[in-house]
Amino acid sequence: MTSIRISEPRSKLSVTALLLPGKAPENAAFLTAYLATPRVVPAIHAMWTGPEISCPVPAADLEGRAYAQPLPAENATLTPQPGDIVLSYVPPRMWGGNPNAIFDIGLFYGQGARLLFPIGWLAGSVVAQVSSGERDQFAAACGIIRRNGACDITFSLVETSNG
Repeated sequence: MTSIRISEPRSKLSVTALLLPGKAPENAAFLTAYLATPRVVPAIHAMWTGPEISCPVPAADLEGRAYAQPLPAENATLTPQPGDIVLSYVPPRMWGGNPNAIFDIGLFYGQGARLLFPIGWLAGSVVAQVSSGERDQFAAACGIIRRNGACDITFSLVETSNG
């Protein structure tokens, strides 16, 4: 089974989220291709969606890449739950005329999240989930990120056993 290791040293964020290719195959394939090598992604606490650390994939990581294709909503949600890792895709020119597509990895850590943006409701794909045993540490670290401000989060793929 493939998981995503998510870490940020200042907040002591260090969790593993199980990838859900059976529920979100195209979105999981995007992350698998994108994270074929570990990535450091700028992150900030979201303003509109509630308890979320937003990690927009840098445009430079998308230019000319085969994986940077439009993504369907799979295992879709408008109300992410604690521990959900949500991949959101916004087509070109939809958000303020931005000519580039937006791919955002959302780390949802608390109750009351919603995918309501200035452009309206936008279903995201629950592509991975933090294990229930790590959710308290996940929430605590995300709270530290919220208080400290912008940071860089490292994402990498790991193979995990299912036992």
